[in-house]
Amino acid sequence: MIKSKSLFFLLVFFTSGAFAQTNNTSSFSIQQCLDYAHKNNVQVKNALLNVRVQEQINRGITAAALPSISSSFGTTDYIDIPTSLIPGQIFGQPAGSYIPVKFGTNYVANASLQLQQILFDGQVFVGLQARATSMEYQKKNVEVTEEFIKTNIYKVYYQLVVSKTQIDLLNANIERLEKLKHDANEMYKNGFAEKLDVDKTDVQLVNLKTEKYKALNQIAIGYLGLKTLMGMPAKDSLILTDIISYDQIKNDFTNDTTYQYNDRKDFQYLGLVKKLDEYNIKRYKLSYLPTLSLNGNYSKQAQRNSFDILNKGDWFTTSFVGVNLSLPIFSGFGKDAKVKQSQIELHQIENQIDGLKLSIDNEVVQAKLNFRTAIRTLDYQKQNMQLAENVYNQTKKKFEVGTGSNTEINAAETDLKTAQTNYVNAMYDAIIAKVDYLKAIGKL
Repeated sequence: MIKSKSLFFLLVFFTSGAFAQTNNTSSFSIQQCLDYAHKNNVQVKNALLNVRVQEQINRGITAAALPSISSSFGTTDYIDIPTSLIPGQIFGQPAGSYIPVKFGTNYVANASLQLQQILFDGQVFVGLQARATSMEYQKKNVEVTEEFIKTNIYKVYYQLVVSKTQIDLLNANIERLEKLKHDANEMYKNGFAEKLDVDKTDVQLVNLKTEKYKALNQIAIGYLGLKTLMGMPAKDSLILTDIISYDQIKNDFTNDTTYQYNDRKDFQYLGLVKKLDEYNIKRYKLSYLPTLSLNGNYSKQAQRNSFDILNKGDWFTTSFVGVNLSLPIFSGFGKDAKVKQSQIELHQIENQIDGLKLSIDNEVVQAKLNFRTAIRTLDYQKQNMQLAENVYNQTKKKFEVGTGSNTEINAAETDLKTAQTNYVNAMYDAIIAKVDYLKAIGKL
């Protein structure tokens, strides 16, 4: 019997569509399942899209350091030409008097080309430096997401593989009970057993077949869960090609306790977050420095008394090149607040990294203990199952020759089923413990 704590028991909400018509059939090893999930799992696909988003963000940051060129064209119809006041004394009028004069034409057209280029801006400079780290951060997020999916795929895949052993044991038990039922029925016909003995065996057989049906249904739910993790349509059929045995699980254990924090994807991820926060502090500090930019303009202007801008006539040229230096003086302590806020956030990340180190140490020790315990338990349950099978066989022989009772054989049958269930559960536990251990040391 599969324990309720087994992972694919938690995936019961995937039951819808379990009996949909099958379209495609795929035979996958564990690696093929992982490769399929890399291409089709929604979380992984979105994480990969974040990498592409970051590429465009980096292009935008690069654009800030490149020249900016723009052009404009406009025309103005002066319904009333602007009036200027000229000191009257220029024309012999009393001092302090002004003569209103209108300068210009009714129509003016302007066409210009502008150029702007940042020569120095501390924040842009830091942004350019941080591009590679930002890209690495998004790629690491993909790896962290894939590791989460990978861990669950490993657990569900191998639990489903082990479930084949469970079904084999149930089939063997059904076959034994059918043989026992036949023998009990023959003994009843010959007057060596009671009808009650036959009925008890029949009840056990029905219960066992019901247990098998439930197990098959739970396994089907597990397959749906695995396909969901992979991003595979529920209507497709999935066949698992890998096998796992008692010896394989046992031999996979290693006594090597060496590990590096940086082997863990989540530790690498936090390291990149810290590096980005350091860039953030640097960016705000450099905002105190002046910014230097180059700008240039080339323009043509036409002045007409009638709207014939595009006809022949003079276009007057204006052009200039300039350098602008902007020096921040006081911003109401806003920049200082941003610097200190970023420093506090950096300290929080450093605390998280220290906490993660403690968590990794604890996780590795706990996972190793669980793995060792699971392997020993698997050994004991295998021995116990073999012993229970021997007891059942001996009890059955006694029953067949008339020296044993139906009660004894029923008890032996119950003990055998319990031992088999414990053995299958021990295999599940060993698989989960193995995956957790490899994940803890960053070797999954």
